[in-house]
Amino acid sequence: MSVAPLSFEEAKAEHARLGAELTRHDALYHGEDAPLITDEAYDALRRSFNALEATYPELAKVSSPARAVGAPASSAFEPVPYAVPMLSLGNLFAESEVAEFLGRIDRGLRHQSSEMVGELKIDGLSLSLRYEHGLLVRASTRGDGSIGEDVTANARTIADIPHQLVGPAPELLEVRGEAFMTRADFEALNAQQEAAGKKTFANPRNAAAGSIRQSREVTKRPLRFFAYSWGEVSEDGLLATHLDMVRSFRALGLPTAPETYRLVGAEQLIGYYRHIAKARATLPFDIDGVVYKVNDLAAREVLGFVSRAPRWAIAHKFPAEQVTTILRDIEIQVGRTGALTPVARLEPVIVGGVEVSNATLHNEAEIQRKDLRVGDTVVLQRAGDVIPQIVDRVLEHRPADSKPYVFPTRCPVCGSAAEREADVGDQGGAVRRCTGGLLCEAQAVEGLLHLVSREALDIDGLGEKQVSFLFETGRIRTPADIFRLEATDAAREDPLHRCEGFGAVSVRKLFDSIASKRRSPLERMIYGLGIRHVGRTNALRLARHFGSYQAFIDGASSSEGRARLYGVEGVGDAAISSLSRYFSDPASAAIAIDLGNVVEAIPLKVARTDTAISGKTVVFTGTLQRMTRDQAKAGAEELGAKVSGSVSKKTSYVVAGPGAGDKLEKAEALGVTVLTEDAWLALIADASTATEGS
Repeated sequence: MSVAPLSFEEAKAEHARLGAELTRHDALYHGEDAPLITDEAYDALRRSFNALEATYPELAKVSSPARAVGAPASSAFEPVPYAVPMLSLGNLFAESEVAEFLGRIDRGLRHQSSEMVGELKIDGLSLSLRYEHGLLVRASTRGDGSIGEDVTANARTIADIPHQLVGPAPELLEVRGEAFMTRADFEALNAQQEAAGKKTFANPRNAAAGSIRQSREVTKRPLRFFAYSWGEVSEDGLLATHLDMVRSFRALGLPTAPETYRLVGAEQLIGYYRHIAKARATLPFDIDGVVYKVNDLAAREVLGFVSRAPRWAIAHKFPAEQVTTILRDIEIQVGRTGALTPVARLEPVIVGGVEVSNATLHNEAEIQRKDLRVGDTVVLQRAGDVIPQIVDRVLEHRPADSKPYVFPTRCPVCGSAAEREADVGDQGGAVRRCTGGLLCEAQAVEGLLHLVSREALDIDGLGEKQVSFLFETGRIRTPADIFRLEATDAAREDPLHRCEGFGAVSVRKLFDSIASKRRSPLERMIYGLGIRHVGRTNALRLARHFGSYQAFIDGASSSEGRARLYGVEGVGDAAISSLSRYFSDPASAAIAIDLGNVVEAIPLKVARTDTAISGKTVVFTGTLQRMTRDQAKAGAEELGAKVSGSVSKKTSYVVAGPGAGDKLEKAEALGVTVLTEDAWLALIADASTATEGS
């Protein structure tokens, strides 16, 4: 990235923007196992960020995301501090960069020759296993590199991880490695998830990472493990080289990855990279590159570390794999909010070892911009093991009779007009939406799926297959119908337990699962209605503002009640406009009212007015390490504080974690009290038991 044309102020603004993006995506990938962008897109973000700091060193800070590793450990697990940090690796992408990397090694070792090791870069979840006198005493995730999450009980269920090492073992040995899932096991797991009506996983890495954090699930999911390094090790276990270390792991009963070789010089490193790239599709597990490491462990000590990565190792990432295939058709799917989303139907082709027949096309503008036509030969890319995307078309292979694709102006499901809305927050009307509302069966089904999703009412056993069947057979049409299902099913001549795909036991479990949600948190009920621009955060704000479900219905249904929402921090024009449209539609309003007839809303705790922080304004910035942002906000609000998204002279406290940027600088400039997360927790612990001045 060239940053020379930027002024310092422009560079500073771009640095803050990129830093916030990196912090967000680190938390999604490492903390929530739910990445939103491809590895390639993330790497591009980080390269741009690093280029800014290289050009403007004054922008670099100790808390910069450039120095961050992973994401803070979840507060749901016991923290595990590391004496030897679990760092990330730097990346290179072009073969020409291999010689540059070796040149840095050569200069760092003052031209002493050093052989390298090449090994596979497994796409899984990093684990640290601590063995004392050969016994496994603790297993933990990477966390932020300095503090991990204790997942010992879950790791013990992984068959590849020995509870006791074989033969004589060092007094202390901290094994670093990767937990992963094979492609075959991943496909079998997703088939089971779909059959059970549960959410499927995007890729094996997410499945493995999600499993290791769930004690109920980890025993059901076949995870594997490869050891690739060590952290702390007692003197009786020290060895001279990395290859000696790998051999010792195998002798102790620890599995290691195949295709690990001794390499010398750029030519051998590149040859190894090309060999693995060709063999990639034949491996039973996912890899996203190879890793080059200095073999001599003493030489590693000399080279040391820089920022978030060791100088003695680097990952050589694979580019996104591209193939060509034929675009057979463009189909339109209708989502919960009526959005018409085009999907490419392709001549099946193997990409990265996986057969692909569909690809996302995003929206109408994307098709026009790329001038995609049915019958085109297209270039397909499956980047980072996510949903494939079409990156280009091959014009010389275009059929002579091809015609530009005309995006429908009517909903393909219900026939209602499909319009581009000039709506608040709609990014220039790029999305065309069905105006049929709940008369459109596609929107109705997607709305039901949203209601039963994990983030809303979280009803087990109601996945896409089950909800579609229940809707198509007339058993459920609205959210409230779900809670009447057991009673209505008993009166039918074809009860569920007699239907294909349902058995008496599974039906009983489904009814019990539904019954368990007859009392649900108020904010989840509001979110579950699926009102546009009312996500989880706004649902929480509305729940806190109205206090009860009936008050929400009454307030959101009236212009006076909605007008008062302009005083609620964070609830903006887009959400208020959406509430107006939703409750102005008699069918939508009736659905919301009826849900309140069958589900009892559990109100949020009433905010206290007698604490030392009651009435104070708090801003959270950066990455919190001991709680999520939502938990932090909820805790502050329960104690009577007002949580804001911006810093001003009226701000009482700014709670700053790693990666804090402009908000921290503004707070310091205004003289606002800045607290660390620990200081904030100490403050609210005191505030919850004492009033100011008591």
